[in-house]
Amino acid sequence: MNSIDIVNMGLRNMWRRKTRTILTVLGVIIGTSSIVTMLSLGIGMNENFKREIESMGSLNIIEVNTYYVPPEGNMGRRPKNASLDDKALAKFKAIDGVDAVTPIMHTYWKFGAGKYIGGVSVIGIDTKSMEAFDFKVEEGRLLNERDKGALVFGSYVPQMFYNPKASYYYGGPPPKVDLISDKLIMTMNQQYGERRRTGPSDSSEKPPPEYKVKGVGILKQSNDEKDYNAYMDINYLKKIQEESNKVQDRQARGRFRYREVSKTSYDNAMVKVKDIKNVKKIQEQIKEMGFGAYSLTDILESMQKTSAGIQAVLGGIGAVSLLVAALGITNTMIMSIYERTREIGVMKVLGAELGSIKRLFLFEAGLIGFSGGIIGIGFSLLVSFILNNAGISLFGDLFGFGMMEGSKISVVPLWLAVASVLFATFVGLVSGYYPAKRAMKLSALEAIKTE
Repeated sequence: MNSIDIVNMGLRNMWRRKTRTILTVLGVIIGTSSIVTMLSLGIGMNENFKREIESMGSLNIIEVNTYYVPPEGNMGRRPKNASLDDKALAKFKAIDGVDAVTPIMHTYWKFGAGKYIGGVSVIGIDTKSMEAFDFKVEEGRLLNERDKGALVFGSYVPQMFYNPKASYYYGGPPPKVDLISDKLIMTMNQQYGERRRTGPSDSSEKPPPEYKVKGVGILKQSNDEKDYNAYMDINYLKKIQEESNKVQDRQARGRFRYREVSKTSYDNAMVKVKDIKNVKKIQEQIKEMGFGAYSLTDILESMQKTSAGIQAVLGGIGAVSLLVAALGITNTMIMSIYERTREIGVMKVLGAELGSIKRLFLFEAGLIGFSGGIIGIGFSLLVSFILNNAGISLFGDLFGFGMMEGSKISVVPLWLAVASVLFATFVGLVSGYYPAKRAMKLSALEAIKTE
């Protein structure tokens, strides 16, 4: 028999016993859809974890600081000369897979814009690396190397300003502040522009200097810490920070004394990695140099471990259904042998090859698995659609929580759909292998005698 004969005969045999075939296929449908649905919940959980972490910042960025933590199992001393200076930044830049490096300086300043004032966190950064670190402007431009007293503001910074002469500071209409066109004053004097002082007054006390600065850009909303910070050239920021600290130190009078700003080293740095797959490896290399290194992938990795355990449990539950379906296929094929014993004997007497008989039964078993897999995937996609549309609002009402925009409870990627159909077909072939071997071993004469 050729392949066409096997296909025609197999289809006729299955249609002749269509009720039993449908019930067997139904078992495969339930098994396949159970596995796919369970795994899709785990994949959806992973996607939501990743989305939540990405809302906190980029997964490709490593935060580096001077707080050294020895690698696990190694309690040796910190490597010598582990100073976060320009030489260290050059070493980071030389690591294979690193896209950009910038030192970071965290400060807090008071700003004045006309009648409005506001306290803003100002971060010093290497202006040449802003574009590499995914800074994008909604209005204006990014900083460049020539900018000294210039700043780029996060999208929410304008909302931090208020009119100190108003009867209320917050909750009223938004301040009419244009951080690009307005003349800006920047100072470390936290009493600047306030209606009244909170501490003892001393007219002889000289306040920290005031600096005229300008805004050159407003960043696009990124839903992370960038929205709430202002950014300035780190060298200029260090200069004015040091000048302000000297005034503060001379007239501290028991208040907190600011530590001296180092001219050669930094407290923090950021490293941008080209491929997220290399973040962990590069992070370990930085730690081996004697620095603390942290990235959002640390949190994501912990979440994914939890998710993997849940996926294993959910997948195991679905696998039980598919195992039952596999037993059903085997039972169907064995029953088919008993009912077609005489037919098998006639085929052998007419000269049918044993391999052809084997392929006939494997084709029928594989077709049951394939059909069940295809329909099972369709059913899984329907369940996934219902969960993602009705399930999110239902879970929110039941448990009182909301999900991020664009989040999905169930995700069925293409690879899962294809793999499930192939796996269901494979299960069908494996389930039909024993009945096929049994059909091959039937004696032709004994088979013909069977009524």
